[in-house]
Amino acid sequence: MKWFFICTLIVILFGFCADQPKHEPVKIIFDTDFGGDADDLGALAMLHNFHNRGECELLTVMLWNTEEYAVPAVDAVNRYYGNPGIPIGTRSREPHRLDWQHAKPIADALPHEFTIEDVPLALNLYRKILAEQEGQSVVVVTTGPLANIKNLIESGPDDYSPLTGKELIEQKVKKFSIMGGQFPEGEWEWNFCGDMEGVTKFVIENLTVPIVFSGYELGVQIKTGPRLIEAGKDSPLYIGYKHFSRHAPWMNEYYREGKITPNSTYDQTSVLYAVRGGVGKYWEKIENGICVPDDTGGNYWKEVDDENTNHAYLVLLKTPEEMEDIIYSFMLDNF
Repeated sequence: MKWFFICTLIVILFGFCADQPKHEPVKIIFDTDFGGDADDLGALAMLHNFHNRGECELLTVMLWNTEEYAVPAVDAVNRYYGNPGIPIGTRSREPHRLDWQHAKPIADALPHEFTIEDVPLALNLYRKILAEQEGQSVVVVTTGPLANIKNLIESGPDDYSPLTGKELIEQKVKKFSIMGGQFPEGEWEWNFCGDMEGVTKFVIENLTVPIVFSGYELGVQIKTGPRLIEAGKDSPLYIGYKHFSRHAPWMNEYYREGKITPNSTYDQTSVLYAVRGGVGKYWEKIENGICVPDDTGGNYWKEVDDENTNHAYLVLLKTPEEMEDIIYSFMLDNF
């Protein structure tokens, strides 16, 4: 009887392991406008859960957002998930203050050590991190405007590397997973705009490594938020999403009785693709074309005959409701 139970346990464990992804941890650089829309927070939580399970190695968090509490909040999130050593970079050392953003409530509630003055500029950290990696081993996930990437592309040799920024990307980056734009076309999207005319157009026209876009139309269908109370009231997910639900200018009309409201789930899709892929399972990957951005936040998809283009975009295969459950499981670490 004893051997029967042992054999049964082995079979169960073997079956469990067979369902888990079998690959080396994906090396991730996460470039985010953390503090605005709460989906960046959800995406960072997912990355920490993947990191702690050995599915990815979160190399660094790069901030586009220069809101005063963005760095302390990301530091607090890193520490909450047990990863205080993950470095943070900031686009600028000139902070501004926005009361409605959810970074300050997280920083106020959770332990942290760093301020914006304590962390390196994103450009310098990009060059340092990339120079240390093996060839074509890094996946860059962007869930905000692309100014950090533009600065990197335009950078020259320094103490970290004799390569230009463009050469570093070509040598070290496997692909970009970019949340931005609308597909097959759209007139305006925040991550492709960022009140920075021409930045997206410059970046996309100068990146030669593969880019996979998860557009606005993908994440807007998937609504997450209310179930994050399951994370606990002392978790950054609950603190951040609740504040966002009440205070974000475009969410006030939906806020009721202090509850977390359903929120579009844009950035989590780019993280999920970057770590797990999921083509044929979660989404279809549309290829044989290029994303053509304009200077002010719009774009369209141009079909081309060349099968070797480096652009693709994702289209949902699951229903939005199915994807909601999937995304929740990764944010709440119950997968």
